[in-house]
Amino acid sequence: MSIAGVKLMHKRDSERIPVNLALRFPFSNTYIPGTVANLSEKGMFIDTELCFPLESKFEVLIKLKDGILTLPVQIVRIVKSDNKYTGMGVRILNSPQKYSEYLAGLSFYSRA
Repeated sequence: MSIAGVKLMHKRDSERIPVNLALRFPFSNTYIPGTVANLSEKGMFIDTELCFPLESKFEVLIKLKDGILTLPVQIVRIVKSDNKYTGMGVRILNSPQKYSEYLAGLSFYSRA
């Protein structure tokens, strides 16, 4: 992208780590499944066919080996292909210590 001949670079604040984690999030009186495709310290991309409006806030539940991790998130990006929702980018609003520890372990192994 450029403005008046100046090229703008969009750089992420933190490293994205590719993953394949099952998650679910509440909708109406049920839970919708999804998959975390990548994550970082501040956000993640969720593959799912159901998306909420931009800036919506809700909680996602991620299944880890040692239990369920609950994260409050806000939608910052919605992806649509052929008039069908395919995923959403979310910002993590309040990252618990358990998430930071999980991410640190992934980051260590992704560099090895």
